[in-house]
Amino acid sequence: MGSEDVGSNRTSNTIGRRLHGAEALKAHATLGVGLAFCVVAFWFEFKRATSGNALSWAYVFEWPLLAAFAIYMWWHVLHPGREKAPRKKEGAVAPEFEGMLAAWQEHQLDAHRVDESRDVRRYP
Repeated sequence: MGSEDVGSNRTSNTIGRRLHGAEALKAHATLGVGLAFCVVAFWFEFKRATSGNALSWAYVFEWPLLAAFAIYMWWHVLHPGREKAPRKKEGAVAPEFEGMLAAWQEHQLDAHRVDESRDVRRYP
């Protein structure tokens, strides 16, 4: 049992674990500071924009978007593992295109065989 096994085991146990206690408090505090900064920056840029600085209008819209992204990321940090379920594959290819898919796959196999016969080296 190597050190890789121990590290990977510890990591796999923490994936999907919801934050509690001090960890959650730190996440909340970070969000609060970030949102306060976004509000102050928004107000500062709004005042500059209304006083005639045209470039500040871009920042007026940027800071609320940044705040919304911060809230989105905060939610995902607090609730890990709540990604959408993968969609079921009902059929990868429409029935009328199955012949084309088979021909393409056969072409790919032939090309691979030619590459192997020529001893073509592929770089990762």
